[in-house]
Amino acid sequence: MALHFGKRENETGKPLNSGMAGPRYGAAPATASTPSAPATSGSDAPPAPTASGPSAPAAPEGGSKLTVGPNIKLKGVEITDCDTLFVEGLVEATMDSRVMQIAEQGAFKGTAEIDIAEIHGSFDGDLTVRQKLVIHATGKVTGKIRYGKVVIEEGGQLSGDIECSLAGGKAAQKPSMALAA
Repeated sequence: MALHFGKRENETGKPLNSGMAGPRYGAAPATASTPSAPATSGSDAPPAPTASGPSAPAAPEGGSKLTVGPNIKLKGVEITDCDTLFVEGLVEATMDSRVMQIAEQGAFKGTAEIDIAEIHGSFDGDLTVRQKLVIHATGKVTGKIRYGKVVIEEGGQLSGDIECSLAGGKAAQKPSMALAA
């Protein structure tokens, strides 16, 4: 299997756990009588791991997901063809995606156009959320913010140039506004 950067091509290959001594990450052990039995029921995708982080809308099956782990710094990039970005470290980038999740210890600086954003950590920059922006109690969002719908938990912070962009083309602008729930 070749390693490619960028958009992933659909490849057919052997399962990731083939040749391993035992099951990993909570997978059911394979029995000796059925060594070639598929682990999933009618799907080529592996079962989704149990997330210990914040819950958010999951990427569609087969969707691409980029996770920037704790203590990882990703700077000066443009992220494309990514359905879900999960940030536990620091990302300084420009991106257009479906879903962005920022963990409590995570931070994103830059420009992002997202369908759904769930912020537990911090975002600083230009953020356009086409559908729903969720800021949790530990979340802090600053900069030029555009959103379809917003949910702010008590303790969550939203400040900067904020505009509610409704789907019908109407826009209610409230410049230089700071909200803290």
